Amino acid sequence: MPRLVRFVFAAVLLGPLSALSPAAWAQVQPHRAEYALRLGAAANAPRIGTAVHDLSQDCAGWHLKRDIKTEIALTTSWRMSLASKMDGDEPRNGNGFRFSTLQTQNGSQREIKGRVQRKAGETRVEIIVDGSPPNQFVLPPPTLMPVSAIDHLIQQLQANAASFPALMFDGEVIDDAFLIDVTEQDRAQLRAARPADNPVTMPAAKSWPVFMTFTRGRQQDQRPLFTVSALVFDNGVLDRLTVETGLLSVTADLEALEMRPAPVCPRP
Repeated sequence: MPRLVRFVFAAVLLGPLSALSPAAWAQVQPHRAEYALRLGAAANAPRIGTAVHDLSQDCAGWHLKRDIKTEIALTTSWRMSLASKMDGDEPRNGNGFRFSTLQTQNGSQREIKGRVQRKAGETRVEIIVDGSPPNQFVLPPPTLMPVSAIDHLIQQLQANAASFPALMFDGEVIDDAFLIDVTEQDRAQLRAARPADNPVTMPAAKSWPVFMTFTRGRQQDQRPLFTVSALVFDNGVLDRLTVETGLLSVTADLEALEMRPAPVCPRP
C-alpha cells in the first residue's frame, strides 16, 4: 500500500525499449504541477493527499523534485500517513541520474540515495538505503532516465505508435527498472474529470490517453504490479492518473499548473 501512493508519479515517467538519441529533448517543457490525490475513481472519492511535480531546466540538464503527502483512513481508528520527497538531477544527454528520496510512513523514515550512469554501453546503478553498504547492479542497456523517458514516450505517441514496450529507471518505488507496456486508449475510455474540480488553464497542447502495465524490468514472466491510465500532453504535463492494483485504486487530478520557459543553451 505505501508503494502504491508513491507510484502515482514514478510510474508515468517512462520510455520505449527502442534506442533513444541522446539529443532528443525537444518535447518536455519545464513546469510545476500540483495534484489532488483521491482513493478511488468515483466522483465523490475521498481526498487522501496532494502531490507536487516540479521540473526545472538549465544548460547542465534537468532538475526534478516530487513531493507526495497522503493520509489514508483504513478503518475508523486506523490511519496511515505516508510522504515521499525526491530530488533528482539528469544531464542533458540523458546518460545518468542522481537522486535522493526521503520516505516517511507513520513517522518512520527511510532515506535512499542513488546514482545511475550509462558509460560505454553499460548502465550501472548504485543504491544506498539509510547508510547501508551500496547495492550495485547493471540495468538493461535500453533503460531510460525519467525525463528523457517521458520525452521519448511523447515522440512515440506523436509517431502514432498504438502500443509499445518500455523500460524506465525508478528511484521512488523499486529503485530499479520497470518494464512497461504502453497502449494508446480510446478517449472515451479515459476517466472523466471530476465535477468538483476547478478547471486548470492548459497551454495549447495535444494530448493522448494511455494505458500502461508495469512489471519488474530485470525479471521475466512476472505478473504486473500495477496498471496506470493517464492523459499525456505533448509538453510533458500529465493529468487524470488512475493507478489500479486489483484491490484498490488511487487517482491524481491536476489542480494547478505553472509552465516555465526553457533556457537558451548551446547545442550539445
